[in-house]
Amino acid sequence: MMVLGLTGSVGMGKSTTAQMFADAGAPVYDADAEVHRLYARGGAAVPLIEAAFPGVVKDGAVDRALLRERVLGDPEALARLNGIVWPLMGAARADFFERARAAEAEVVVLDIPLLLETGGEKNVDAVVVVSAPADLQRERVLARPGMSPDKFDAILAAQMPDAEKCVRAHFVVDTSQGLEPARRQVEAIMATLRERAKQAK
Repeated sequence: MMVLGLTGSVGMGKSTTAQMFADAGAPVYDADAEVHRLYARGGAAVPLIEAAFPGVVKDGAVDRALLRERVLGDPEALARLNGIVWPLMGAARADFFERARAAEAEVVVLDIPLLLETGGEKNVDAVVVVSAPADLQRERVLARPGMSPDKFDAILAAQMPDAEKCVRAHFVVDTSQGLEPARRQVEAIMATLRERAKQAK
């Protein structure tokens, strides 16, 4: 089974690309979705995060906007948050792999926004970076509700530059040309990885 790490900076189209991999037959582990579950009412991370960052829990769930304000631009606070969340995510990821093996999946995708920033590439067979020109990225992100140029710049500052990510990738999906060209790139990557999986058997 080939393990593919999917990553990309904010606004590059990573979530849409992840769905394309799912459509092409690869089980996808969505790290962001898992974080949402952990942060929701009743989530395992809620009391731990409130203890570390008092005041960020509202109505029984972590207020992501408040939490972001507390950790953005503060490496020590971000490390403290990661120390809470990452161990909790490990169990869900193990369950994902177990189900993928039972289904005899040839390729699985780990959709992890900070894959390269956290050294996660060491745990995958290949890395796909989703990319687009900087002006298109900015346009996409600033169109989001509640986003401002300052917030966008702060998010960018916490992420590895797109150019560096692309250099470190085994594959790059360019989302600037529209959905169908991106889908064809995904299908080509899947064909390559399936062939590698067969050869590895």
